[in-house]
Amino acid sequence: MSSFASFNLLPSLQQTLNDKKYKVPTEIQVRAIPLLLDKQSVVGVAETGSGKTLAYALPILHMLKMLENEKNPVKIDGQPRALIIVPTRELGEQVAKVFKIFTHSTRLRVRTILGGTKMEVAKKNISGPFEILVVTPGRTIKLLDQRRLNLSDVRTLVFDEADQMLDEGFLSAAHKILEACTTKPQMALFSATVSDAVQELISELFSDVEVIRSGGSHRVPQSLTTVNRKVIDGKREPLLENLLKEKAKGGTIIFTNTREQCDKLALIIEGMGHKCTVYRGEMDKMERRNNLKSFREGKVDLLISTDLASRGLDLEHVGRIINYHLPREIENYLHRVGRTARAGRSGVVFNFVTERDEPLVLKIEKSKAIGSKN
Repeated sequence: MSSFASFNLLPSLQQTLNDKKYKVPTEIQVRAIPLLLDKQSVVGVAETGSGKTLAYALPILHMLKMLENEKNPVKIDGQPRALIIVPTRELGEQVAKVFKIFTHSTRLRVRTILGGTKMEVAKKNISGPFEILVVTPGRTIKLLDQRRLNLSDVRTLVFDEADQMLDEGFLSAAHKILEACTTKPQMALFSATVSDAVQELISELFSDVEVIRSGGSHRVPQSLTTVNRKVIDGKREPLLENLLKEKAKGGTIIFTNTREQCDKLALIIEGMGHKCTVYRGEMDKMERRNNLKSFREGKVDLLISTDLASRGLDLEHVGRIINYHLPREIENYLHRVGRTARAGRSGVVFNFVTERDEPLVLKIEKSKAIGSKN
Protein backbone atom coordinates (compact mmCIF):
# COMPACT_ATOMS: atom_id res chain seq x y z
CA MET A 1 0.00 0.00 0.00
CA SER A 2 1.35 3.38 -1.00
CA SER A 3 -0.68 5.52 1.41
CA PHE A 4 -2.64 5.39 4.67
CA ALA A 5 -5.74 6.11 2.59
CA SER A 6 -5.47 2.54 1.27
CA PHE A 7 -6.29 1.11 4.72
CA ASN A 8 -9.90 0.43 5.66
CA LEU A 9 -9.86 2.91 8.55
CA LEU A 10 -12.65 5.12 9.82
CA PRO A 11 -12.93 8.57 8.18
CA SER A 12 -12.13 10.29 11.50
CA LEU A 13 -8.78 8.45 11.67
CA GLN A 14 -8.04 9.14 8.00
CA GLN A 15 -8.75 12.84 8.57
CA THR A 16 -6.31 13.04 11.48
CA LEU A 17 -3.66 11.14 9.52
CA ASN A 18 -4.08 13.66 6.72
CA ASP A 19 -4.05 16.66 9.08
CA LYS A 20 -0.85 15.41 10.78
CA LYS A 21 0.83 14.79 7.40
CA TYR A 22 1.03 11.01 7.77
CA LYS A 23 1.12 10.01 4.11
CA VAL A 24 3.21 6.91 3.41
CA PRO A 25 3.10 3.97 5.84
CA THR A 26 6.29 2.14 6.83
CA GLU A 27 6.85 -1.52 6.00
CA ILE A 28 5.76 -2.78 9.43
CA GLN A 29 2.62 -0.63 9.21
CA VAL A 30 1.79 -1.94 5.74
CA ARG A 31 2.10 -5.53 6.93
CA ALA A 32 0.65 -5.31 10.46
CA ILE A 33 -2.33 -2.95 10.12
CA PRO A 34 -4.46 -5.11 7.75
CA LEU A 35 -3.88 -8.22 9.90
CA LEU A 36 -4.81 -6.42 13.12
CA LEU A 37 -7.87 -4.87 11.47
CA ASP A 38 -8.84 -8.44 10.51
CA LYS A 39 -8.61 -9.38 14.22
CA GLN A 40 -5.52 -11.56 13.70
CA SER A 41 -2.98 -11.92 16.50
CA VAL A 42 0.39 -10.57 15.35
CA VAL A 43 4.05 -10.72 16.30
CA GLY A 44 5.89 -7.86 14.60
CA VAL A 45 9.68 -7.76 14.45
CA ALA A 46 11.00 -4.48 13.14
CA GLU A 47 13.93 -2.15 13.60
CA THR A 48 13.67 0.76 15.99
CA GLY A 49 12.18 3.92 14.50
CA SER A 50 10.03 1.93 12.05
CA GLY A 51 6.64 3.11 13.32
CA LYS A 52 5.58 0.09 15.38
CA THR A 53 3.38 2.13 17.76
CA LEU A 54 1.19 3.49 14.98
CA ALA A 55 1.04 -0.02 13.48
CA TYR A 56 -1.04 -1.22 16.43
CA ALA A 57 -2.57 2.09 17.57
CA LEU A 58 -4.59 2.65 14.40
CA PRO A 59 -6.32 -0.78 14.39
CA ILE A 60 -7.08 -0.42 18.12
CA LEU A 61 -8.59 3.04 17.67
CA HIS A 62 -10.62 1.80 14.68
CA MET A 63 -11.96 -1.21 16.59
CA LEU A 64 -12.88 0.77 19.71
CA LYS A 65 -14.64 3.52 17.79
CA MET A 66 -16.56 0.94 15.77
CA LEU A 67 -17.86 -0.60 19.00
CA GLU A 68 -19.00 2.84 20.14
CA ASN A 69 -20.64 3.55 16.79
CA GLU A 70 -22.49 0.24 17.13
CA LYS A 71 -24.07 1.52 20.37
CA ASN A 72 -21.69 -0.46 22.58
CA PRO A 73 -19.67 2.20 24.44
CA VAL A 74 -17.61 1.71 27.59
CA LYS A 75 -19.80 2.42 30.61
CA ILE A 76 -18.06 0.76 33.58
CA ASP A 77 -15.34 2.56 35.55
CA GLY A 78 -11.78 1.16 35.38
CA GLN A 79 -12.57 -1.39 32.68
CA PRO A 80 -10.52 -0.71 29.52
CA ARG A 81 -10.94 -2.41 26.17
CA ALA A 82 -7.32 -2.12 24.99
CA LEU A 83 -4.27 -2.78 27.16
CA ILE A 84 -0.74 -1.86 26.05
CA ILE A 85 2.10 -3.19 28.21
CA VAL A 86 5.40 -1.29 27.98
CA PRO A 87 8.73 -1.77 29.82
CA THR A 88 9.33 1.78 31.05
CA ARG A 89 7.53 4.92 32.09
CA GLU A 90 9.24 6.92 29.34
CA LEU A 91 8.06 4.58 26.61
CA GLY A 92 4.58 4.52 28.14
CA GLU A 93 4.37 8.29 27.93
CA GLN A 94 5.45 8.16 24.27
CA VAL A 95 2.87 5.50 23.41
CA ALA A 96 0.08 7.45 25.13
CA LYS A 97 1.14 10.54 23.20
CA VAL A 98 0.72 8.68 19.87
CA PHE A 99 -2.78 7.54 20.84
CA LYS A 100 -3.76 11.03 21.99
CA ILE A 101 -3.03 12.45 18.52
CA PHE A 102 -6.27 10.75 17.47
CA THR A 103 -8.44 11.31 20.55
CA HIS A 104 -9.67 14.75 19.47
CA SER A 105 -11.48 13.28 16.48
CA THR A 106 -12.47 9.92 18.01
CA ARG A 107 -13.27 11.13 21.56
CA LEU A 108 -11.67 7.93 22.87
CA ARG A 109 -9.97 8.14 26.26
CA VAL A 110 -6.37 7.12 27.01
CA ARG A 111 -5.09 6.53 30.55
CA THR A 112 -1.72 5.40 31.95
CA ILE A 113 -0.50 3.36 34.91
CA LEU A 114 3.27 3.72 34.85
CA GLY A 115 6.07 2.90 37.26
CA GLY A 116 7.57 5.87 39.03
CA THR A 117 4.23 7.56 39.65
CA LYS A 118 2.54 7.53 43.05
CA MET A 119 -0.11 4.88 43.64
CA GLU A 120 -2.64 7.63 44.38
CA VAL A 121 -2.03 9.03 40.88
CA ALA A 122 -2.40 5.57 39.34
CA LYS A 123 -5.71 5.04 41.15
CA LYS A 124 -6.98 8.43 39.99
CA ASN A 125 -5.94 7.66 36.39
CA ILE A 126 -8.21 4.62 36.25
CA SER A 127 -11.23 6.24 37.84
CA GLY A 128 -14.21 6.69 35.56
CA PRO A 129 -14.83 4.98 32.20
CA PHE A 130 -12.13 4.94 29.49
CA GLU A 131 -11.12 2.80 26.52
CA ILE A 132 -7.31 2.55 26.32
CA LEU A 133 -4.82 1.82 29.10
CA VAL A 134 -1.02 2.00 28.77
CA VAL A 135 0.77 0.25 31.62
CA THR A 136 4.03 -1.05 33.03
CA PRO A 137 3.79 -4.61 34.40
CA GLY A 138 4.60 -4.15 38.11
CA ARG A 139 2.08 -1.41 38.79
CA THR A 140 -0.60 -3.34 36.89
CA ILE A 141 -0.13 -6.46 39.02
CA LYS A 142 -0.47 -4.38 42.21
CA LEU A 143 -3.76 -2.86 41.06
CA LEU A 144 -5.07 -6.25 39.95
CA ASP A 145 -4.20 -7.68 43.37
CA GLN A 146 -6.05 -4.79 45.00
CA ARG A 147 -9.06 -5.41 42.70
CA ARG A 148 -8.93 -1.81 41.51
CA LEU A 149 -8.46 -2.75 37.86
CA ASN A 150 -10.87 -4.87 35.82
CA LEU A 151 -9.51 -6.41 32.61
CA SER A 152 -12.55 -8.57 31.83
CA ASP A 153 -13.50 -6.46 28.78
CA VAL A 154 -10.05 -6.17 27.17
CA ARG A 155 -10.40 -6.85 23.43
CA THR A 156 -6.75 -6.23 22.41
CA LEU A 157 -3.60 -6.89 24.46
CA VAL A 158 -0.27 -5.52 23.18
CA PHE A 159 3.27 -6.18 24.43
CA ASP A 160 5.44 -3.32 23.11
CA GLU A 161 9.26 -3.50 23.07
CA ALA A 162 8.91 -7.00 24.50
CA ASP A 163 12.64 -7.70 24.50
CA GLN A 164 13.10 -5.10 27.23
CA MET A 165 10.60 -6.59 29.65
CA LEU A 166 11.79 -10.13 30.00
CA ASP A 167 13.44 -10.30 33.38
CA GLU A 168 12.78 -13.37 35.52
CA GLY A 169 9.51 -12.11 36.98
CA PHE A 170 7.89 -10.84 33.80
CA LEU A 171 6.65 -14.11 32.31
CA SER A 172 4.59 -14.90 35.41
CA ALA A 173 3.27 -11.31 35.43
CA ALA A 174 2.30 -11.65 31.76
CA HIS A 175 0.42 -14.88 32.53
CA LYS A 176 -1.43 -13.18 35.37
CA ILE A 177 -2.41 -10.19 33.22
CA LEU A 178 -3.60 -12.45 30.40
CA GLU A 179 -5.64 -14.57 32.84
CA ALA A 180 -7.37 -11.38 34.01
CA CYS A 181 -8.38 -10.69 30.39
CA THR A 182 -11.23 -13.18 30.45
CA THR A 183 -12.52 -12.26 26.98
CA LYS A 184 -9.52 -14.00 25.29
CA PRO A 185 -8.30 -10.84 23.56
CA GLN A 186 -6.62 -10.35 20.24
CA MET A 187 -2.87 -10.39 20.96
CA ALA A 188 0.01 -8.40 19.52
CA LEU A 189 3.71 -8.31 20.36
CA PHE A 190 6.25 -5.91 18.89
CA SER A 191 10.01 -6.12 19.33
CA ALA A 192 13.21 -5.07 17.58
CA THR A 193 14.76 -8.49 18.15
CA VAL A 194 13.56 -11.98 19.08
CA SER A 195 15.74 -13.36 21.84
CA ASP A 196 15.25 -16.79 23.39
CA ALA A 197 13.24 -15.13 26.18
CA VAL A 198 10.94 -13.35 23.70
CA GLN A 199 10.48 -16.63 21.82
CA GLU A 200 9.49 -18.29 25.11
CA LEU A 201 6.91 -15.57 25.73
CA ILE A 202 5.46 -16.03 22.24
CA SER A 203 5.35 -19.83 22.63
CA GLU A 204 3.62 -19.70 26.02
CA LEU A 205 1.08 -16.92 25.46
CA PHE A 206 0.31 -16.82 21.74
CA SER A 207 -1.64 -19.26 19.59
CA ASP A 208 -2.57 -18.98 15.92
CA VAL A 209 -0.30 -15.97 15.52
CA GLU A 210 0.96 -14.30 12.34
CA VAL A 211 4.69 -13.47 12.56
CA ILE A 212 5.92 -10.61 10.38
CA ARG A 213 9.45 -9.27 10.04
CA SER A 214 10.36 -6.03 8.34
CA GLY A 215 13.26 -6.10 5.90
CA GLY A 216 15.36 -3.94 8.23
CA SER A 217 14.93 -5.99 11.38
CA HIS A 218 18.16 -7.23 12.95
CA ARG A 219 20.26 -5.05 10.66
CA VAL A 220 22.18 -1.79 10.92
CA PRO A 221 20.02 1.01 9.36
CA GLN A 222 21.17 1.80 5.82
CA SER A 223 20.93 5.55 6.46
CA LEU A 224 23.50 5.23 9.28
CA THR A 225 27.15 6.17 8.71
CA THR A 226 29.55 4.07 10.82
CA VAL A 227 33.00 5.34 11.83
CA ASN A 228 35.33 3.07 13.82
CA ARG A 229 38.07 4.70 15.90
CA LYS A 230 40.79 2.40 17.23
CA VAL A 231 41.60 2.72 20.93
CA ILE A 232 45.39 2.64 21.49
CA ASP A 233 46.67 1.51 24.90
CA GLY A 234 43.20 1.96 26.42
CA LYS A 235 43.24 5.73 25.85
CA ARG A 236 39.69 6.69 24.94
CA GLU A 237 39.64 10.22 26.31
CA PRO A 238 41.75 11.85 23.55
CA LEU A 239 39.48 10.27 20.90
CA LEU A 240 36.41 11.64 22.65
CA GLU A 241 37.89 15.09 23.20
CA ASN A 242 38.70 15.45 19.50
CA LEU A 243 35.28 14.15 18.53
CA LEU A 244 33.41 16.57 20.77
CA LYS A 245 35.23 19.47 19.12
CA GLU A 246 33.50 18.54 15.87
CA LYS A 247 30.10 20.12 15.32
CA ALA A 248 27.32 17.54 15.32
CA LYS A 249 23.89 17.82 13.75
CA GLY A 250 21.37 17.32 16.54
CA GLY A 251 21.96 15.73 19.93
CA THR A 252 24.58 13.14 20.84
CA ILE A 253 24.13 10.02 22.99
CA ILE A 254 27.32 8.55 24.44
CA PHE A 255 26.98 4.94 25.59
CA THR A 256 28.89 3.11 28.30
CA ASN A 257 28.36 -0.42 29.61
CA THR A 258 27.98 0.21 33.35
CA ARG A 259 26.54 2.81 35.69
CA GLU A 260 30.00 3.44 37.15
CA GLN A 261 31.46 4.11 33.69
CA CYS A 262 28.52 6.41 32.97
CA ASP A 263 29.11 8.58 36.04
CA LYS A 264 32.88 8.65 35.54
CA LEU A 265 32.51 9.68 31.91
CA ALA A 266 30.11 12.49 32.80
CA LEU A 267 32.79 13.96 35.10
CA ILE A 268 35.43 13.61 32.38
CA ILE A 269 33.24 15.39 29.82
CA GLU A 270 32.42 18.21 32.22
CA GLY A 271 36.16 18.50 32.84
CA MET A 272 36.60 19.01 29.10
CA GLY A 273 34.27 22.00 29.36
CA HIS A 274 31.16 20.42 27.86
CA LYS A 275 27.71 20.39 29.41
CA CYS A 276 26.14 16.93 29.66
CA THR A 277 23.47 15.01 31.50
CA VAL A 278 23.17 11.40 32.70
CA TYR A 279 20.47 8.80 32.07
CA ARG A 280 20.93 5.42 33.75
CA GLY A 281 19.39 2.92 36.15
CA GLU A 282 19.60 3.31 39.95
CA MET A 283 18.91 7.05 39.69
CA ASP A 284 16.15 9.03 41.33
CA LYS A 285 13.33 8.62 38.81
CA MET A 286 12.43 12.30 38.78
CA GLU A 287 16.07 13.27 38.21
CA ARG A 288 16.33 10.77 35.35
CA ARG A 289 13.12 12.10 33.81
CA ASN A 290 14.26 15.72 34.09
CA ASN A 291 17.63 14.84 32.56
CA LEU A 292 15.92 13.18 29.61
CA LYS A 293 13.61 16.18 29.21
CA SER A 294 16.60 18.58 29.13
CA PHE A 295 18.17 16.49 26.38
CA ARG A 296 14.95 16.05 24.44
CA GLU A 297 14.28 19.80 24.48
CA GLY A 298 17.82 20.61 23.33
CA LYS A 299 18.86 22.37 26.54
CA VAL A 300 21.74 19.88 26.79
CA ASP A 301 23.33 18.36 23.67
CA LEU A 302 25.13 15.40 25.28
CA LEU A 303 23.36 12.49 27.00
CA ILE A 304 25.61 9.97 28.76
CA SER A 305 23.86 6.66 29.25
CA THR A 306 23.97 2.93 29.76
CA ASP A 307 21.86 0.64 27.59
CA LEU A 308 18.82 2.03 29.43
CA ALA A 309 18.57 4.71 26.72
CA SER A 310 19.12 2.24 23.88
CA ARG A 311 15.59 0.85 23.79
CA GLY A 312 12.20 2.35 23.20
CA LEU A 313 13.02 6.04 23.48
CA ASP A 314 11.96 8.10 20.48
CA LEU A 315 14.35 11.05 20.35
CA GLU A 316 13.96 12.58 16.90
CA HIS A 317 16.83 15.06 17.12
CA VAL A 318 19.62 12.53 17.81
CA GLY A 319 22.14 12.84 14.98
CA ARG A 320 25.15 11.14 16.54
CA ILE A 321 25.83 8.06 18.65
CA ILE A 322 29.20 7.48 20.33
CA ASN A 323 29.92 4.01 21.67
CA TYR A 324 32.56 4.97 24.24
CA HIS A 325 32.40 1.35 25.34
CA LEU A 326 31.01 -1.10 22.80
CA PRO A 327 28.54 -3.70 24.08
CA ARG A 328 29.32 -7.42 23.90
CA GLU A 329 26.20 -8.43 21.96
CA ILE A 330 25.14 -7.22 18.52
CA GLU A 331 21.49 -7.02 19.68
CA ASN A 332 22.48 -4.31 22.18
CA TYR A 333 24.50 -2.55 19.48
CA LEU A 334 21.50 -2.51 17.13
CA HIS A 335 19.33 -1.00 19.85
CA ARG A 336 21.90 1.70 20.56
CA VAL A 337 22.41 2.79 16.97
CA GLY A 338 18.64 2.68 16.49
CA ARG A 339 18.43 5.92 18.49
CA THR A 340 19.56 7.74 15.33
CA ALA A 341 18.94 7.25 11.59
CA ARG A 342 15.28 6.65 12.44
CA ALA A 343 12.49 6.41 9.86
CA GLY A 344 14.92 6.93 6.99
CA ARG A 345 16.70 9.96 8.47
CA SER A 346 20.50 10.07 8.40
CA GLY A 347 22.76 9.62 11.41
CA VAL A 348 26.31 8.70 12.36
CA VAL A 349 27.78 6.32 14.94
CA PHE A 350 31.36 6.47 16.23
CA ASN A 351 32.64 3.22 17.73
CA PHE A 352 35.66 3.22 20.02
CA VAL A 353 37.18 -0.16 19.16
CA THR A 354 39.61 -2.20 21.25
CA GLU A 355 41.10 -5.58 20.40
CA ARG A 356 38.37 -7.21 22.51
CA ASP A 357 35.72 -5.60 20.28
CA GLU A 358 36.99 -7.03 16.98
CA PRO A 359 34.53 -10.01 16.90
CA LEU A 360 31.60 -7.63 17.37
CA VAL A 361 32.88 -5.28 14.66
CA LEU A 362 33.00 -8.22 12.24
CA LYS A 363 29.36 -9.03 13.04
CA ILE A 364 28.40 -5.38 12.50
CA GLU A 365 30.13 -5.30 9.12
CA LYS A 366 28.33 -8.51 8.14
CA SER A 367 24.99 -6.99 9.16
CA LYS A 368 25.69 -3.89 7.04
CA ALA A 369 26.70 -6.04 4.06
CA ILE A 370 23.48 -8.09 4.24
CA GLY A 371 21.46 -4.87 4.45
CA SER A 372 23.13 -3.35 1.37
CA LYS A 373 22.09 -6.35 -0.74
CA ASN A 374 18.38 -5.93 0.07
